[in-house]
Amino acid sequence: MTPRLKKQYNEQITTKLKEQFGIQNPMAIATLDKIILNVGMGKQLEGTKLNPKAREQVLSDLELISGQKPIVKKAKKAVANFKLRIGYEVGAMVTLRGDRMWEFLDRLITVAIPRIKDFRGLRDKFDGRGNYSFGVDEQGIFPEVDMTRAQFIHGMNINLVFKRSTDDISRAALLEMGFPLIKPDEKKN
Repeated sequence: MTPRLKKQYNEQITTKLKEQFGIQNPMAIATLDKIILNVGMGKQLEGTKLNPKAREQVLSDLELISGQKPIVKKAKKAVANFKLRIGYEVGAMVTLRGDRMWEFLDRLITVAIPRIKDFRGLRDKFDGRGNYSFGVDEQGIFPEVDMTRAQFIHGMNINLVFKRSTDDISRAALLEMGFPLIKPDEKKN
């Protein structure tokens, strides 16, 4: 069964993007390629190695949130100021594609983001190629994670990667999907 948000994007949002930006070729429409979830475990480094409880919790939380097994990332450079050596486990990541990506994005927009405390919208800043990144302060916004068992609170970075897109097209697509971006006139400097 096709995810709800994917069906909405393919049937309604692409036609609006074609009209709004004057795109005739259907192959030139921007599409969401992948969503990458990154969790840094640098705060859980105790002395010279990673706390095993923190590692297990980060990996299990990321697996519950994404629905697939995360990859553990290791340090490529040694940094003396952070007591970090080559090969230390410093993070975990998951790359979501296909239907799993659309289901995650739907849960993110409809369930997780509204659970953020004191939420006023996400910043409207793209990377110049149409990709969007933002951070979450705690894993507790996802209903899959049981915070009563959590010993460590960790955040994550969420990157939405688009194909064949510009900042304006990606912004319009995300707003049509219901993504809570702060509009430029609502920003307070």
